[in-house]
Amino acid sequence: MDNVTLSRAFFGTSLAFHIIFATLGVGLSLMVFLSEVMHIWKKDNDYNLMAKRWTKAVAILLGVAIPSGTIVGVQLSLLWPGFMKIVGEVISVPFQIEIYAFFLEALALSIYVYAADRLRPWMRVLASFLVAFGASASAILITSANTWMNTPRGFDLTLDGKVTHVDPWAAFFNPSFAMTAYHVTVSALMTGAFFVTTVAAYKYLRARKNVREAVIHRKALTLSLAVGFIMSLLTALSGHGSAQNLHQFNPEKLAAAEGLYKTQRYAPLSIGGIVNPETEEVEYGIEVPYMLSFLADNRFDTEVKGLYDFPKNTWPPAYVHILFNLMVGIGTLLLLLALIGIYYLYRFRNEDGLKMPKWLLNILVFSGPLSMLGIEFGWIFSCSGRQPWTIYGFQETFEAATKAAGVGPLFVLFGTVYLFLAVIVLIVLNVYFKKHPLADDIVNQPKAAKIPTA
Repeated sequence: MDNVTLSRAFFGTSLAFHIIFATLGVGLSLMVFLSEVMHIWKKDNDYNLMAKRWTKAVAILLGVAIPSGTIVGVQLSLLWPGFMKIVGEVISVPFQIEIYAFFLEALALSIYVYAADRLRPWMRVLASFLVAFGASASAILITSANTWMNTPRGFDLTLDGKVTHVDPWAAFFNPSFAMTAYHVTVSALMTGAFFVTTVAAYKYLRARKNVREAVIHRKALTLSLAVGFIMSLLTALSGHGSAQNLHQFNPEKLAAAEGLYKTQRYAPLSIGGIVNPETEEVEYGIEVPYMLSFLADNRFDTEVKGLYDFPKNTWPPAYVHILFNLMVGIGTLLLLLALIGIYYLYRFRNEDGLKMPKWLLNILVFSGPLSMLGIEFGWIFSCSGRQPWTIYGFQETFEAATKAAGVGPLFVLFGTVYLFLAVIVLIVLNVYFKKHPLADDIVNQPKAAKIPTA
């Protein structure tokens, strides 16, 4: 395996691992904030209890997000020295600001974790808001660098590779920044909500005989499904905006995502199927007439460029069509699951508060992992769909990759480290919450909340 492929696999694995913890840090922080808001609004201590327990999970996950993010930053310099030569001169601003966003998140989280019992309710709301704000700001600022790679602005590159006419703010606020930052943020918030759904559904199934605990899990399920539905809907809407962005600035990525080879008006949307590179057609897919043209520019007669309009050596790999469909398919499924879950919660609102179909709860247990897979497929699609470019139109991947030997052994070593860390995190989470069961927190509540019957 050549250095370029090894570097891509190595860095992609590191980024995929870090994204898990970074995404959950963003999403769960919002759930903590909303739970504290519900605590004040409903005057129900159960929401404060949920916020405290979820915060412990956030703190544990942050303990891995920090070093894994540091590793990703270091690997940018080690694996992609050609890329970093340009990055350092053009798009360093968001990385510098992100330090302050992370500082805000870490400081507010420390205050919330260690001083929550001493803070007034409105101060807990403020602290949890600052945690959520700092986490989301960090994600948005890092996303700026990725969007710049897709739509680079704010510099010129001479024939001998020198960077000139640098405008860091033009690079920061590049054409795809706003839409992509919005998409990344709402999808992360969606994922955090569905991970709460996963735990709540699982615990709800096991706690049906314990009315007190079941009521708390039902509240967590209700809140998480409501947030999950809203964020899934916003994710879908932002996906439409992202498709229009691709049509305007990265037309070959859109063509590859849909397996479109010939430029055409009234272009169909291909759902599912596999792109056959030999026949250059989508096989076994379902075509929705005119829909790709509509997605591209809100008109059925919009002309969508096909891959034949671009040099073949710049075509993204054919498998991005599968990644795109998996990302969209998972998002659609989660939106439907959230809607069905809300319907059943509403349907049984006047019952004893404990009735939910077991089949639905068993399916909802998988909503968290499914949402994370959607995130991973989306990032792989974004990066693979840009190939063969590292910086679109300016620098190809082989120009950016390291020429040094020894990438392979390091890839294996770090892969082992990531696996070890993942196992440790699962063990720590399991041991902590076993030693601090929900029953103990209920007993230690400052003032027992009235158990509702609906």
